[in-house]
Amino acid sequence: MLVNVDHGPPTEGIAATAVAGALVVVALGAVSAVGGGLAVVAVLLALAGVVRPSRQVIGAGTAVAGVGLLVAGFGGAPPEPLLLGAVGTVLVWDFGEHAVGLGEQLTADTDATRNVAVHAAASVAVGTVTVGVGYGVYAGATGGQPVVALFFLLAGAVGLAVALR
Repeated sequence: MLVNVDHGPPTEGIAATAVAGALVVVALGAVSAVGGGLAVVAVLLALAGVVRPSRQVIGAGTAVAGVGLLVAGFGGAPPEPLLLGAVGTVLVWDFGEHAVGLGEQLTADTDATRNVAVHAAASVAVGTVTVGVGYGVYAGATGGQPVVALFFLLAGAVGLAVALR
């Protein structure tokens, strides 16, 4: 008897990635047409990487979102949407990677609602604290500092978070 097992990502993981992607698109699209367009491409790439499990495609989508953040930041976007877009980008990557990992370990039919919800809540909590600290540093240090300085500060925080993961 032959058993066919689908090791695709659970639907809940795909949905979480899509919601985080919508945050990126809205945040960047509100301040930059080019940044918003890149965010749309980034989210579509990341979702394709989740649906057809490919960590490289998820990473490529995340990189395109990073370029969208740079374009919006250098275009003079205010820090708030940049921070939301940056956190959304990290969440897209994190949720996508988590969904692919669940698909490798379980099957697509497994009820992963609780697992995805707990992971998402923890990631959003970390992102919220990161945004709060980043914005607090920006607000305390803005004595004519460019928004690009905030972006590089946030990029360092994201790099640290990835390194600690």
